Amino acid sequence: MSRWRYFGRRLLLSVPILIFGMTITFIVLRMGPMDPVGAILGPTGNPQAYQQIKNQLGLNQPLWAQYIDYMTNMLTFNLGKSWVLFPDRTANSLIIEYAPRTIWLGFWSVLIAIFVGIPLGFYAGLNPNSWSDYFASFGGIVWRAMPNFWLAIIFLSVLSNSENVLFGFDWQNWLVHTTVIGVPFNDPQELTNPQGLLAAIKKIAPAAIVLGSASMGNEMRIGRTAVLETVNSNFIETARAKGVPPRSLVWKHIFRNALIPLVPIITGEAFLLIGGSVLVESVLDISGLGQLFFNAIMAGDLPLVGSLMFIFILLVVTINIVQDILYTLIDPRVGYDGGA
Repeated sequence: MSRWRYFGRRLLLSVPILIFGMTITFIVLRMGPMDPVGAILGPTGNPQAYQQIKNQLGLNQPLWAQYIDYMTNMLTFNLGKSWVLFPDRTANSLIIEYAPRTIWLGFWSVLIAIFVGIPLGFYAGLNPNSWSDYFASFGGIVWRAMPNFWLAIIFLSVLSNSENVLFGFDWQNWLVHTTVIGVPFNDPQELTNPQGLLAAIKKIAPAAIVLGSASMGNEMRIGRTAVLETVNSNFIETARAKGVPPRSLVWKHIFRNALIPLVPIITGEAFLLIGGSVLVESVLDISGLGQLFFNAIMAGDLPLVGSLMFIFILLVVTINIVQDILYTLIDPRVGYDGGA
């Protein structure tokens, strides 16, 4: 089977998963406690107005008709309009407006997890039972154990009072003037100049550290175990016996094989990033998709919640496909057959 056929097969297999996720979302939204009509009217609404708005929104239609409309609209990316939070604004325009901040947050969160967690794990695996190994392992366990929302609150408290807590260090005026609670970058063009880029990085840094901390600890722990297993494998002993130089042994044999079990861990962090961004963005007041999703749930904005859930499900399915492709690129032994 060629790589393109393998990719096409993975795409076809993802369709029923996407439909199943959207169906569960529809059931939860329609049969859950959310009442968009009540949220629109408020506590002073009368029964006649309630029924009139319900008819206008199509909530009196049979459930099967609502389901068909929902699936058709989502699959054609006709995400509808917000009913409560931003009346008459389309969900597409809101996602386009809020997505760059979440992407910026996710980018730095993934970078912190990969470029801190994996090197520490590999270093600990190459130096087992040393003080550096104990220190890295203990630090990874501590970071992994701390809940995102708790760590976000601690960061917020410390940085808001940095001059008193950090012995005179003024976080808000360090390098560039920013506020701890504020909007990340609103305009991507701000990233084109050094001052704007530095300000955007500084604004997102606390949230990125919080969101990437759990992933960093997890990747460090798995990376250490993968290196230890690879170092003690038979093919490494054979390579040593053949006189392969230590540097080549580490970079071409140990690291590459140790990356294989890390592929599902790295791609699986997307689940944590999606769920964690809702909490972290809400606590640190970052106007991204996570905060938008949280506010939409609290307001009972049915179409906006459904649209964001569709985007999240689509993202997770896409990442799973990327994971399968990465397996074949990192490890040539993985084939494209059905049992691969």
